[in-house]
Amino acid sequence: MKTILSLFTVLLVAGNVQADTSIVYEGDSGPGLGKHIVFLASDHEYRAEETCPALARILAKHFGFKCTVVFGVDKDGYIEAGSSNISGLEALKDADLFFIFARFLNPPDDEMAQVEAYLGRGGPVVGLRTSSHAFKIPGNSTYAKYDFKSKAEGYKNGFGEQILGNTWVGHYGTNHKQGTRIQLIPEQKDSVILSGVSDNAFTYAGGYVGKPGPDFTVLTNSQPLVSMDPAADPDPEKAPMPSTWTRHYETKDGKKHRVFHSTQGASEDILDENYRRLIVNGTLWALGMEDAIKPDLDISFVGPYHPNTHSFEGHAKMVKPSDLAGWDSPIMPAREAEEAPKK
Repeated sequence: MKTILSLFTVLLVAGNVQADTSIVYEGDSGPGLGKHIVFLASDHEYRAEETCPALARILAKHFGFKCTVVFGVDKDGYIEAGSSNISGLEALKDADLFFIFARFLNPPDDEMAQVEAYLGRGGPVVGLRTSSHAFKIPGNSTYAKYDFKSKAEGYKNGFGEQILGNTWVGHYGTNHKQGTRIQLIPEQKDSVILSGVSDNAFTYAGGYVGKPGPDFTVLTNSQPLVSMDPAADPDPEKAPMPSTWTRHYETKDGKKHRVFHSTQGASEDILDENYRRLIVNGTLWALGMEDAIKPDLDISFVGPYHPNTHSFEGHAKMVKPSDLAGWDSPIMPAREAEEAPKK
């Protein structure tokens, strides 16, 4: 009987491990010690499954945060770009920040319940790129109001518009053919979020149409270039477009809560030190940690980082979340290279 019970326990534990779609990086010193950031990383194209764990490691190792990263996986537990098969958002119950990089997800109701509870208590939010259209949920579903085309009363255009400020509007320039230069707004040069951030960061992701609302503080514009070359000239037919902003969303009690959003964020985008610093600074601001923002913060990568070029169906295959655990595992294992990581 003991042998049978032992075997059952082993199988149960193994089943739980396979079903787990999240990993945790936990720092031991720094201004973020005692604070918890939860990342949701599942988009189809821009390699959220690479951007998010890379940023999570930086924030954990250099700043002391506990960072939980939740991935979308396939039926066998391998990371699948854009999968709605996620579990682990119960971590939001004690989270100090929700960091989302997702696209067209329709998660299980019990996972969406965690998102709704977090927003209901007014937790701060950081969103990248496709998070403007993070959810695509059928109209007869419990959480349909979060859909990017929602027509629900008081929740028009869903999570993107109500929380981040914009739902999906459209590309600005030709994606995959035109890179983007991120230009600082001169009037915002003294913003703490731009501390240590130099002008003209380069990102590989093309521009998005950004429509600033009256409550936005726009920090940067995106300027489409004529090619994917970082040294390329600006596209003369495309004027700069808002690309990074802060705003506040309101809860039922009338209180307002911090949001930081960037229309960029592909895995290769964070190779640019200035863009990476912008995202780290924005994350600290959203947490109300302005005092921790310094122009020389350590934002170096932790462990090997060799991002895949963003494309549909371009994610690294046969990688489980557990393969990315620890400080030294390569992101992604299938792309481990002999040379040092690009900075």
